[in-house]
Amino acid sequence: MPGARPRIGIVGSGAVGTYFGTRMALAGADVHFLMRSDLEEVRRRNRMAVADPQGEQALSPVAVHGSPGEIGPVDTVIVALKTTSAAESRDLIGPLVGPDTAVVTLQNGLGADEFLADLFGAERIMGGLVFMALNRTGPGEARLFGRGHVSIGEFRGPPVERTRALVELMKDAGLNPQAVDNLLEARWRKLVWNIPFNGLSIALGGITTDRICADPAHAAEVERLMIEVQRAAAAFGFGISDSFLRKQREATPPMGPYRPSSLVDYLAGRAVEVESIWGEPLRRAQAAGVAMPRLAALYGRLTALCAPPGLR
Repeated sequence: MPGARPRIGIVGSGAVGTYFGTRMALAGADVHFLMRSDLEEVRRRNRMAVADPQGEQALSPVAVHGSPGEIGPVDTVIVALKTTSAAESRDLIGPLVGPDTAVVTLQNGLGADEFLADLFGAERIMGGLVFMALNRTGPGEARLFGRGHVSIGEFRGPPVERTRALVELMKDAGLNPQAVDNLLEARWRKLVWNIPFNGLSIALGGITTDRICADPAHAAEVERLMIEVQRAAAAFGFGISDSFLRKQREATPPMGPYRPSSLVDYLAGRAVEVESIWGEPLRRAQAAGVAMPRLAALYGRLTALCAPPGLR
């Protein structure tokens, strides 16, 4: 990530892209946002805003663009698209990639790193795990519930100079980052929360996380799903402690009536990341000889609920 003022392209300007890009721009980076549905409104206002429990910060002017060709090559591409947009990845990301560009995926679940490595080369790929309760609150606006943190790692190997440079920028931006030695292990750790809470929020009728935690039966199902993820991760050599599972459960009630990103998409009638968050972990676990009956049942339920209307 060369240069004192790194040039960054944000692909996917929903809650995560808006929050991260705005924070990094406020920290001094040259950030360019690729937008579609919000483009005209954000251009008209020439302003983006992010909020957290400490207050709101606004960015103006803003560099927003309707096509990747308007942005051109950047030092770092931050990919905050949903994994359901995989078919568009080459066209949306390709024009931003120059000889030394790093591509950082903040996408959920498993499989995104390998997919982008096939498109743009494994040596370019980095990944990030966003442990934050974020919601889009309007065009070019996002809110963080609580504090949270982000883990950054290389697709292959331990952190290197560019990893540390990105971590430093994110630290300046107040994103509470940390470098991780093993990106795949970090992805399994995030699934500990995403699989039960994103999934049950939909499967239980569109309810927020506080209601899941408050119901003893629902809370027990969260724990059982977390244990299945723990066992699957162990099959790949990734030890996740019981205390980590407990901390994930304990950290959720303070979020209040939080709607996980998958529930937001489901209620809005958008495609849900069923395959990357539930399907791919299940398939990898089964291939490693690990039975995950509760995840299998949840995956089946979500596949039916989230299918296009004509296929339900």
